[in-house]
Amino acid sequence: MKADRDELAELWLLRHGQSIGNVANEAAHGADVEQLDLAERDMDVELSDLGRHQATAFGEWLGTADEEKRPDIVVASPYVRAADTARIVADTAGLGVEVRTDERLREREFGILDLLTRRGVAARFPSESERRDRIGKFYYRPPGGESWVDVALRLRSLRDSVVREFPDRRVMLVTHEVPIIIFRYLVEALDEQAALDLSAEGSIANCSLTSYRRDDERRLVLEQFGWTVPIEESEAEVTDEPDAPVAPR
Repeated sequence: MKADRDELAELWLLRHGQSIGNVANEAAHGADVEQLDLAERDMDVELSDLGRHQATAFGEWLGTADEEKRPDIVVASPYVRAADTARIVADTAGLGVEVRTDERLREREFGILDLLTRRGVAARFPSESERRDRIGKFYYRPPGGESWVDVALRLRSLRDSVVREFPDRRVMLVTHEVPIIIFRYLVEALDEQAALDLSAEGSIANCSLTSYRRDDERRLVLEQFGWTVPIEESEAEVTDEPDAPVAPR
């Protein structure tokens, strides 16, 4: 990234609170099931009661922060779990800003593998299971779905739009696990292996904060990754189940 380009003052990436999809995914662990027990489309999956508690806890913490440190722009994935998290946080913190939505912040799409566990993929689409293992999660695109590279393409566009529209502003994006990893890949100019290493370290906790601040050379510098102190201080449970049951995420 060029040092003389316009840049945000701060960029916050907040993962949505625990969803009922996360709960279903956790229930599938260790069980002999091929598909998650979810009737909703992925974009319609709602927050769990705990997820709402987590979002409220983050909003309460944000409401106590100095006003010059609070985000003044909030943009969320249109998926219900993310948009509701953004609204709960903004309302609880008293930010007084409109929550915008942008489809480019949506979670990675899984196509024909949607809702399938690893066992389900191997049983129903063995050739896809083999192809996925051979290609790896960064470039593998399930039929009808997206690779991580596809997610990166739309997030490059989103990032350019946000910088162009909101230079020198503090922006919070409320999104999903894979987009947060891809944002790190883009902002920090990481390579494939570094992005994969981030994923291998473990899932990003629900309602955790990844944040960047602009330095003296107008470059965004990572401050926190997967920060969960507001959730911990509220004594709410910290959860980190991925949205998608299949591996790779």
